[in-house]
Amino acid sequence: MRSTDDSAAAPEESGPAEIEGRLARRLAGLRGERGWSLDELARRAEVSRSTLSRLERGEISPTAALLGRLCAVYGRTMSRLLAEVEAEPPQLVRAERQEVWVDRASGFTRRSVSPPHPGLRGEVVQGALRGGADISYDGPPVPGLEQHIWVLEGVLEVTAGGHVHEVRAGDCLRFRLWGPSRFRCAGPEPVRYALLIVLP
Repeated sequence: MRSTDDSAAAPEESGPAEIEGRLARRLAGLRGERGWSLDELARRAEVSRSTLSRLERGEISPTAALLGRLCAVYGRTMSRLLAEVEAEPPQLVRAERQEVWVDRASGFTRRSVSPPHPGLRGEVVQGALRGGADISYDGPPVPGLEQHIWVLEGVLEVTAGGHVHEVRAGDCLRFRLWGPSRFRCAGPEPVRYALLIVLP
């Protein structure tokens, strides 16, 4: 779901319903490109067939965890998938044009500061978790994905490679991700961080 402050929104920007509709169509298209049935995708993603069917028809909005599972199956980062439902991103990405996706259920807000671009291997994301928010991913969308997490405000607990790291404001955690990961805001105050993602 896309969300912007009223002061930052440009008149020509797409609304949340339009973006979610394009996302639903893109997810259906990715499945079709592979020749998979809904049952096959459900097996691969370990998500119910009915949920996937409703998602592809645009009847429900995906959570961060659900998108994470589908990105892993399709071998894409979340930013790359979200960028595929937008027009070609410009070289200069103005602050007011940066896509913001909100998962209200988990308390996660994701701003695509520097979205994926053909020919480039890196992207920059700003993440924010409200106090108590806890998000887990079964695995990276691309094995060996390089991540650099720079905490801007608050404290972020990151679990990767079987290790738990407490990352405080100003700290930077960097690693290559091969397995499950978890992002948790343990304190009552929200946490805000920059995430640099580099494809292997």
